[in-house]
Amino acid sequence: MGNYNWEDNVMQIRDKHPNDSTVYLIGSGIASLASAVYLIKDAGVPGENIHILEQNEIPGGALDGSGDPDDGFIIRGGRMHEEHFVCYWDLLSNIPSYDDPNISVKDESFEFNSRYIAHAQARLLKDGKIMDASSFGLSFKDKADLLKLTCASEESLDNVRIEDWFNEAFFTTHYWYLWATMFAFQTWSSVAVMRRYMKRFIHLLEGMPRLGGVMRTKYNQYHSVVVPLRRYLEGFGVHFNMQTQVIDIDFAVSVDTKTATAIHVINESGHEDTINLGDKDYVFITNGSITESTDNGSWTDAPMLKDKASSGAWTLWEKIAKKDRAFGHPGVFSDNIDLQKWYSYTVTLRDDTFHDYMEDFSGNLSGTGGLVTMTDSSWLMSIVIARQPHFPNQPQGIKVFWGYALYPDNVGDYVKKKMSECNGEEILQELWYQLKIQALMQPVVDAGKVNCIPVAMPFIDSLFMPCGKGDRPDVIPNGATNFAFIGQFAEVPKDCVFTVEYSVRCAQTAVYGLFATDKEVLPVYDSIHRPSVLLRAMRAINR
Repeated sequence: MGNYNWEDNVMQIRDKHPNDSTVYLIGSGIASLASAVYLIKDAGVPGENIHILEQNEIPGGALDGSGDPDDGFIIRGGRMHEEHFVCYWDLLSNIPSYDDPNISVKDESFEFNSRYIAHAQARLLKDGKIMDASSFGLSFKDKADLLKLTCASEESLDNVRIEDWFNEAFFTTHYWYLWATMFAFQTWSSVAVMRRYMKRFIHLLEGMPRLGGVMRTKYNQYHSVVVPLRRYLEGFGVHFNMQTQVIDIDFAVSVDTKTATAIHVINESGHEDTINLGDKDYVFITNGSITESTDNGSWTDAPMLKDKASSGAWTLWEKIAKKDRAFGHPGVFSDNIDLQKWYSYTVTLRDDTFHDYMEDFSGNLSGTGGLVTMTDSSWLMSIVIARQPHFPNQPQGIKVFWGYALYPDNVGDYVKKKMSECNGEEILQELWYQLKIQALMQPVVDAGKVNCIPVAMPFIDSLFMPCGKGDRPDVIPNGATNFAFIGQFAEVPKDCVFTVEYSVRCAQTAVYGLFATDKEVLPVYDSIHRPSVLLRAMRAINR
């Protein structure tokens, strides 16, 4: 988790004349899309000189959303948003929204959240009943351990797990249930990453039991964010080379410099090809992926859990990492799938019964409640009911919600199978049992008005794995002349992985580091040094 210092880098002079430069962006997640925007807007690279190389058919990476009313909608997951994602909102302040070219994605999102304010009244459940989560339930020792962690140096926490820091009782507190399910932490996740989250999001601590301060997009994040970004970039002539898999990159490495010289790809025709990089060419590398190798199940079939052999992003990073130790250690993040996986599911209903019940039960209109967690579920199930419609092509009368579970290898409380072995129908049987609404929902199921598509994601929690300095490469490694690492597995000081903000900050760091601009990377919102924030956090901890 090492710190990054520009002065430590031995690099070429930043490019001041990029008109004849070609930039290749590997992967089409938010880090690459943001890089393309900043390359055009701030660095002056012509859009037609930018190529996004993506192995899949659609862009967006972890910002996804697909499907239709007939076959069912699919959301693999959703990235959390909040007001102080300064890099992310800076990016989207210039991008016309999905529905209205006269309003930016940022303005649309802030206006939407001014109308649908997060105020969860059923955040935690037990035995199908709402729990009072106003108190975090922390003991004196728990509070002392949290304070000690906040004050610890990051360097002292290399390769330490959360369960190594806290005692067993901590993991039964309201604080842990709220924290773990809001951010998708496991007990074996990195305590150094947890520390970053504690410091970075301390301003949200007071409202955590009701998800106060959490923001949402108007639609799912693919349609609200990715589609507008693609439209914007294509308007400048950016090339989206889909179904193009990068299988290797050549580097010339000397004592003082490291230069990317060639990109090897399998093109959309299935043939191997080589892109030789000239003196004015650059490559931005998304190393690793949290949504790589996912598999969709169905109402009748469980999804398959794939391994690293099916992953282009992870195998590419492994090849690159062997060429220089500054390129990171992918195995730290990808070699323990059983510790990194979880399963999500998306439910499509041709019926209002479930949404009407949850609004009445929780007291939250759809889109204002957010995450609902069943604390006594063996799978530790959670669901999210977004404001409807959640898809632009979602007709009136069709409802959608999403859920996930952190412990998919446990046997269910009603369905006596591991969640990882369950099809969509079985997952819903378990959910109805946890919510105590089996009698209510069985007629809807019998009438064929519901579909549930489960998804297996082997690497989704890989970015939380305990790691040490150098396991993530710096965005611009020491001596790099024409390349950068971007995304969740590049090192950005102080900021938090598993956020869109982290990826966009990588993009700013890469573009402003390699090209001459009058821009600087926007600073991380430093809420922990604000006395009013600390006072509110102390009151919340001691409730």
